[in-house]
Amino acid sequence: MTAPCFAQQDPAGTDATHRYMRRYGREVPASCWMDLRIEGESPCRVVFELFTDKVPKTCENFRALCTGERGTGLNGTRLHYKGLSFHRVAPLFLVQGGDIVRDNGKGVASIYGKDFGDETYVVPHDRPGVLTMANSGPNTNGSQFCVMLRPAPELDHKHVAFGVVTEGLDYIMKMGRCGTDSGRPTRRITIDDCGEC
Repeated sequence: MTAPCFAQQDPAGTDATHRYMRRYGREVPASCWMDLRIEGESPCRVVFELFTDKVPKTCENFRALCTGERGTGLNGTRLHYKGLSFHRVAPLFLVQGGDIVRDNGKGVASIYGKDFGDETYVVPHDRPGVLTMANSGPNTNGSQFCVMLRPAPELDHKHVAFGVVTEGLDYIMKMGRCGTDSGRPTRRITIDDCGEC
């Protein structure tokens, strides 16, 4: 069942998303969804299109963490995004979440073990809604991800982008208004549920 979403989709944003998808199209498309909730509000479903033909290993990590199908990993870590929070919200830059170890940005784990290498930098950070991996340096990808609130070419060749928001970008932008200069959210933002489309 789709979560209610009261924010209106920006038609111009939708058209831009379709242009992006045509430019960086996939031979084997995959989509995942998250029901995101800003504290005190109803949840909104956000859908991510994954570029599986360009970054298959990174996409599989994200997809499996959305479904939770892998169960548990190293040291009993639950390999699932459900119930986690967005621990970092940097206004006009990005929102970051998905720490399956500590839920605070300090944990590192993936479906492949602790972390995995940078797969490719072929997808640019050229628009709001780009889905990219968080890292602490080269080849340190785990479960944490970011969604861009603006184009960020300074992240190209440093972070692995692997998808784009196709539904609910307006809600992601609203999440971005719940941040501070330090990145600490002013309101709790959670992943109520998630899965594969």
